[in-house]
Amino acid sequence: MNFSQAAGIRKFAKARAKPPATEKCEPRKFRIILDVGHTSESQGATSARNDPEFGFNLHLAKLIGERLKSAGFAATRVLVTEGKAKASLLKRVGTANDAHADFFLSIHHDSVPDKMLEEWEFEGAKSFFSDRFGGHSLFVSERNPRFGASLAFARLLGKELKDRGLQYASQYTLPLMGRYRHQLLDKDVGVYRYDGLVVLSRTRSAAVLLEAGSLINRGEEMAMNSPERQEMIAVAVTAATRGFCEKR
Repeated sequence: MNFSQAAGIRKFAKARAKPPATEKCEPRKFRIILDVGHTSESQGATSARNDPEFGFNLHLAKLIGERLKSAGFAATRVLVTEGKAKASLLKRVGTANDAHADFFLSIHHDSVPDKMLEEWEFEGAKSFFSDRFGGHSLFVSERNPRFGASLAFARLLGKELKDRGLQYASQYTLPLMGRYRHQLLDKDVGVYRYDGLVVLSRTRSAAVLLEAGSLINRGEEMAMNSPERQEMIAVAVTAATRGFCEKR
């Protein structure tokens, strides 16, 4: 082997040892889909004061969208879907996949199984509540092709919410939740596994579902209606998105 051959081999070895360059995330090009949970025809859960979940989801998603765009995520899109519940799920997935979204976040507000509800009267109308549980929760699916990235974002968001003094809903690990019982993947910040959610399992981008709080808990319903809590959640999502983009 002559000197030039040896030098060539050393150069090739260095090239092989060099780690591949990571793709820099540009916020203005980062395509985010903010999915408004449920539709005007299928409005989801009913709050303790008889307000539909869809309205809460729409308002919060729009606020998050505004904060993300203000932070430079110009390609953020708030997705409002029409139609019945099951049919709308495939529409959401199709829209996100056709848009080649980089990230998909579905916005919801929580309730509890019917067997846990108690009856009360609000403004002369029969209503139902459950003050036993409250808090937000985050869901990811192992069936998602980018499960690792989904879990990473969920953990970032969970930490941002925790740092702001918010607590996650702990009841999903309990036997009393029945078919709504789920595996807790991160007990520090409240990330659960939920493979049965179509919007998480069939979306090709990283995907997370956020239950922002419990509407069936009378105290938390009032908090979720407050500009202060809404702003807190929107800022937390924005901070988590920035961190996710930087680490991508």
